[in-house]
Amino acid sequence: MLRQIIFSVFGVLSLLYYALLCIRLRKWDSTFSRFWLVCGIAGLVFWYLCRDGYEILPGILMVIPAVIFVLTEARIIRGMFPSPKCPDGGEGFRYLIVLGAQVDGKRITDSLRRRLDRAIRYLLAYPATQVIVSGGMGKGEAAPEAEIMGEYLLEHGIGEERILREGRSRTTKENLEFSRAYIEDLGVPVGIVSNNFHLYRAICYAKREGYLRPCPVAADCHPLLFLNYVVREFFAVWKMWIMT
Repeated sequence: MLRQIIFSVFGVLSLLYYALLCIRLRKWDSTFSRFWLVCGIAGLVFWYLCRDGYEILPGILMVIPAVIFVLTEARIIRGMFPSPKCPDGGEGFRYLIVLGAQVDGKRITDSLRRRLDRAIRYLLAYPATQVIVSGGMGKGEAAPEAEIMGEYLLEHGIGEERILREGRSRTTKENLEFSRAYIEDLGVPVGIVSNNFHLYRAICYAKREGYLRPCPVAADCHPLLFLNYVVREFFAVWKMWIMT
């Protein structure tokens, strides 16, 4: 009986969330949103089979993945917050790296705008900080992300002399790898700006690239999309752990 309730609630909520994502994103086949469609269908299929007396998934096979998921998500959420090694107040970071995200032609998407707005607030508060905007040109983009990001900063009052553009990277790992060339001393605290859900992985890559004191500077994301992003990040983090 309990499993029937769990599967039915999980299936219905997953399908409802998928519908909300489709409305928000204005398309039904967004890459990861289909995960929720699959989860919803699977939940209802398992509910139906349980109702007919089939023994679906021994308890241990449900508990182990759940524990792995929770422990991984705990790391992702903890990564949104700075460590004691990060400066608090004073003159701020010498360098701030803003990680790129997809743009539509030259239109800045919501996630990237939130990163840039977070960087602008920091840069206005700490005038001595230089900013590295990092991102190359991908499919559907009319210019390298770094160029578009730099223009946005200029339009919002950040001086050209403070902006360094890294326009080759295509991945988070490359963002941190290629941005090293602009940093004289990797031992100083370096602020890394990205959306909150993405920062754990970004800091991991930074440490692997030789940054001794990388510090997360969290931008938010659209509240409806947060769950979608943190679940997607679960798979991205495990890919990072396995592949590198």
